[in-house]
Amino acid sequence: MNYFNDLLLRVANGEKVERPPVWIMRQAGRYLPEYRAVREKAGGFREMIRHPEFAAEVTIQPVDIVGVDAAIIFSDILVVAEALGLPYEMIESKGPNFPETASPEKGLDWVRKPDQAENLSETWAALKIVKRELAGRVPLIGFAGAPWTLFCYMTEGKGSKDFSKAKAILASEPAFAHQLLQHLTDTTIYYLKGQIAAGADIVQIFDSWAGALGRKWFTEFSLPYIQKICAAITEVPVIVFARGATHSLDLLAELPCQVMGLDWATEPETAHFLTPKMALQGNLDPSILYGDEKYVRAETLSMLKRFPPGRHVANLGHGLNPDMSVQNVKAFIETVKAFEYSIFFQK
Repeated sequence: MNYFNDLLLRVANGEKVERPPVWIMRQAGRYLPEYRAVREKAGGFREMIRHPEFAAEVTIQPVDIVGVDAAIIFSDILVVAEALGLPYEMIESKGPNFPETASPEKGLDWVRKPDQAENLSETWAALKIVKRELAGRVPLIGFAGAPWTLFCYMTEGKGSKDFSKAKAILASEPAFAHQLLQHLTDTTIYYLKGQIAAGADIVQIFDSWAGALGRKWFTEFSLPYIQKICAAITEVPVIVFARGATHSLDLLAELPCQVMGLDWATEPETAHFLTPKMALQGNLDPSILYGDEKYVRAETLSMLKRFPPGRHVANLGHGLNPDMSVQNVKAFIETVKAFEYSIFFQK
């Protein structure tokens, strides 16, 4: 498909661009009054995911309202855990909760094969609607959680400061951990390929809890499974965002992906040195958006100057918070859009 705005895809493919493309993690979210209205109409977060027309509507909102250069499908990384056979619920103000958790004692007889999942088609249906409604205005991003991050939620049962239960399994039952991680990998590949078939132009893998692991365990229990997913996705470019894994950037540099997402604590210069073949994505500290508009613009400009020209996808170093100002989000995006490389190079 020919796009009116294909900046994101051009950067991912190593092509020349006039300026950095910009999108934001959690850009379809509660900071937008329009999103909150759809959520109320749908009856909650899970209901929006289960009804493709609602998911599609909030996916497109940030393109129209704040002017991002890409849409990212509205869904949840935990739909893969549910597809595997472990249902969860989303509790308001608390987050995800698994009534039953995965454990070595329970075994893995409950695990479904990827093509037995019933819920993944909801995301695929939403992608098809978004693709049609966008009509080539901007690219569409698909996504999934990394196996280790899903493993954390499935074994802990909820969010955690240190995921001690998940890590205890790595220490005491590594064979079980690898089996479950492989099941998650297989289902994630199936899910992402379905997203691509439904219209995703590029996909991102979120390893949100990579930082819970040191280099040794990250190398054993996370990186190999991300590698398998990247190697399997050959149809479109892949972005990998391993939050907190700065300790392993040199290893991440060997992944068969095109873009490396950086959290806000990672130095762009270090990342560029360690991952010279990849485009970089990120990494403004989201908390900067709590400042005034002048401060947001100044800090955004400072960030942009630290990334390699033409090899940067502007983003935050993590997701937007619900209480962030729409005006400051717009200020961030407008500053990126005004950052023309030809003008920068003349200075």
